[in-house]
Amino acid sequence: MRTHPTGPREDSVIWEVLGSALLGLAIALVAAHRFADRFRDRSLVLATGPAAALAGGVITHVVLGPGHPLPTLTVAILVSGALLSLLIRPRGASAPGAPSVGAV
Repeated sequence: MRTHPTGPREDSVIWEVLGSALLGLAIALVAAHRFADRFRDRSLVLATGPAAALAGGVITHVVLGPGHPLPTLTVAILVSGALLSLLIRPRGASAPGAPSVGAV
């Protein structure tokens, strides 16, 4: 494996981005299955997970530079989890427009 004179190969960027997106998708799939009753829309969950992880991974890669896959993937997981947690409805919350208990 040859390295570029200025540092690690730029191919690592592709693997970090791909790994971030796949980890985000995995987190979204687990969350959508585990908390199916608490998410409004499954497709929104499955789109948000990878997109958030991708954004977190790219930002971390820009800040740290190439050659730091573990922190990049860790931040991608954290960002994905954080944004998915914003989509969860409180337990027992009704759908929008549904009458609440005791409504006349």
